[in-house]
Amino acid sequence: MKVTTPAPRDRWQEVLARSDTALPEHDPGWTDALCATGRYADASRHYVVDGGDEVVLPLVVRRGPAGFGGWAETFPAAWGIGGPVGSGISPEMAALIIRDLRAMRYQRIGIRPNPLDGAAWGAAAAAEGVLTVPRRAHVLDLSFGLDAVWAGLNKTGRRNIRLARRAGVHIEVGRGGQLLQEYYRLFLASVDRWAANQNEPRALARARATRRDPVGKLRRMGAHLGDGFRVVLAYVDGTPVAGTIALYGRTGHGTRSAMDSGLIGRSHAAELAYWRAIEMACDAGCPTFHMGESGRSAALAQAKEKFGARPYDYAELRIERLPWTQTDAALRAGLKRVIGFRDD
Repeated sequence: MKVTTPAPRDRWQEVLARSDTALPEHDPGWTDALCATGRYADASRHYVVDGGDEVVLPLVVRRGPAGFGGWAETFPAAWGIGGPVGSGISPEMAALIIRDLRAMRYQRIGIRPNPLDGAAWGAAAAAEGVLTVPRRAHVLDLSFGLDAVWAGLNKTGRRNIRLARRAGVHIEVGRGGQLLQEYYRLFLASVDRWAANQNEPRALARARATRRDPVGKLRRMGAHLGDGFRVVLAYVDGTPVAGTIALYGRTGHGTRSAMDSGLIGRSHAAELAYWRAIEMACDAGCPTFHMGESGRSAALAQAKEKFGARPYDYAELRIERLPWTQTDAALRAGLKRVIGFRDD
């Protein structure tokens, strides 16, 4: 297997163009947005195996005291789903990539693969003895067109979208970072609601959220992805009450939804905003629309399955020289016990 790093951009774009499952985050512009933060460097890898098959692994490395020799990830927390992109990831290819990454001898390497490749990565992780973190995501099949997607919605989903339209809910779409300021107000209102539901101090919840997703980070995403980064806002009586950020490339990906529960009332504006994001994915010819992580939340699963999405169980892989994952999990669990956090 021949490896080139960083991955040549012309080969990266060629591999991307041949893939029907590549996520918008696989675009090199996403890695550029990450590196523009100043905390990461491009460590992407271009693989060519016997027979000529090509795979690109987007990868960024963070060096310095926090990494003690370097942490490499695809991608860091709150930066989306990464993993390799190619014409199809087999267990054998996944195992080759794991062995290559192990040879880099970073303190920690995290791989969060496309959920649709979950079976291949699960088999490779078991064969190579790699630590895994169970995850669940929902993906909506768009391959049969918008009418089929509409028919796949359950009765509640179709009814709520019709009710939102009758109520006069207005939808606006911002591209490349437009409407982010309005969205961010809804995001902070959602953080406050989540904090109350989880018994988390509001100040702590806001500090975590704004550190994880500062508005400047979202603006960089929009600047680097351009038209592929869209903010969908739903308005009631001229006021934004719900919204979502959706990414578009070879496939679609709804990444962040937010609403102001004090303003949204019974308008069902959130469902209409999300439906508009799905419509745009169909218009762009995307075969799938990823709805993001659901974990074990029954409420999240129900909200996504209302649109006809299917759950996919997969695993995030961790290659570590020290027990970083176990230590982090123990510290988080201890803090949650101290504040009485309800992890639903």
